[in-house]
Amino acid sequence: MYFVYVLRNPQGRLYVGFTTDLERRVRQHQEGEGGWTHSRGPWELVHFEGFTTRAEALRRERNSKRGKTNQELRERFSGVR
Repeated sequence: MYFVYVLRNPQGRLYVGFTTDLERRVRQHQEGEGGWTHSRGPWELVHFEGFTTRAEALRRERNSKRGKTNQELRERFSGVR
């Protein structure tokens, strides 16, 4: 199973990521492992979706990081930049 997930920090910043092990990856973000997220936490998991193929998950992650889908995420999780 492949996952696309959305994290939010106390300042309202969003992070969208992709993983095959959701629990491990969220823990890594919380522990400061990860380039962009390491100094911007703590992080809260606010949404995730499961996919059967890697290609589907990567497509969703890519689309979530840009354009209309990104704006929809921001609106859905109110108070988010």
